[in-house]
Amino acid sequence: MKNLKVYNYARCGSCIKAKKFLKTKDIPFEDIPILETPPSREQLRQMLEYVQSRGGTIRNLFNTSGKVYKEMGISKKIHTMTETEMLDLLASNGALIKRPFVWSEHDGWVGFKEEEWEEKLKK
Repeated sequence: MKNLKVYNYARCGSCIKAKKFLKTKDIPFEDIPILETPPSREQLRQMLEYVQSRGGTIRNLFNTSGKVYKEMGISKKIHTMTETEMLDLLASNGALIKRPFVWSEHDGWVGFKEEEWEEKLKK
């Protein structure tokens, strides 16, 4: 897969495992700190399309177990937010985005499950 961008947080256990997995497989990727450089709104929109094509929803893009998500009370607000509002919120704060957030021009996914990554990276 070309131009693989891995948005991650240095102290995130799943991110550490994901990067180790990619390095072990000799898969080149751009390592991007998600808090300092969150994905663009356009990348988030594209990721939403990828996620929806596999039966997911915009909620799959949120880091629902994160401190910021809980502090902002998003679980209580998300039911009344529009898709545009949710994308704007995600684009404004990388801590709200589920990670690792893996994006390329032709596919993308969030979270790390080794078996799923094996399958995706065979393509």
